[in-house]
Order: sequence, then C-alpha cells, then structure tokens
Amino acid sequence: MPSLPPLDPEQLRAARVRAGLTQSQLARAIGVAGGERVSKWELGEAVPSAAVRARLAQALGMEVEDLLPKDGVSDLRRLRLQAGLTVAQLAKRGEVSAGTIKRWESGAMTRTHAPLDRLASALGVDEARVREALARPRAGER
Repeated sequence: MPSLPPLDPEQLRAARVRAGLTQSQLARAIGVAGGERVSKWELGEAVPSAAVRARLAQALGMEVEDLLPKDGVSDLRRLRLQAGLTVAQLAKRGEVSAGTIKRWESGAMTRTHAPLDRLASALGVDEARVREALARPRAGER
C-alpha cells in the first residue's frame, strides 16, 4: 500500500497555534493518545492516517488539503484524503478495486469506463470533479 504523503509540519503547527490549542489538547480533540503524536507530525517524523487527517483538519477548522504539501500529491489522492478515506474504503464504496484506485492516484492509469457516480458520492464531490481529478497528471508532473 502506498504511504500517505506527509503533512506540511509548519502548516500544522501554525494552524494549531492559531486555534489556541496545545499539542495535548489537539490530540484529545481528535481522539489520539497524547500530544507526543501531534509533536511527531509537527516535526515531520510521523504521518497520521487518512481518517485522523480528516479529524485533524476539522478540529483546526480547515480542509485536509491545507495541511498537505503543495506538490507531489495527485488530485484524486487529495480528494480521498479530504474525505478521510483509505484506498480500501474508497475502492469498496466506489465499487472498484483498490489496485485501480492506486493506479489512478499514481497517474499510471487515467482512463476509466467505470461509473463514477459512486466514487463521486464517496468523495463528496460531483462526477465532473472526479473526471477532472482522473484526467490530471500527478502534481509533480505538471
């Protein structure tokens, strides 16, 4: 399974400070054990799961995308992370294989004959947005 892209440590720390939260308070707000985890994310030493990223963004009043590095993450992956879904969860809800999701996210496959309505529904966007995400090259190739 491909690893999740790191969070932007500076963005995370700045957002936490703007929210007036300590690392421990943020950890409690998102349901993780101890401020040490938040500290590791802010130092770039660890990466939270997709579900935790969604809770983190919500607690800080921002979008998951705002916590990601500005390059190197495909559009579909950004949509998935914003929805707080793992590859397996999106595949199940979109009724496609996890391998297909991985190929779309890596840019190895952009064409699809699959109906995109379920995928769009799982991501909380319209079908046009999914088509656009699939048609885009990986962020690092733009």
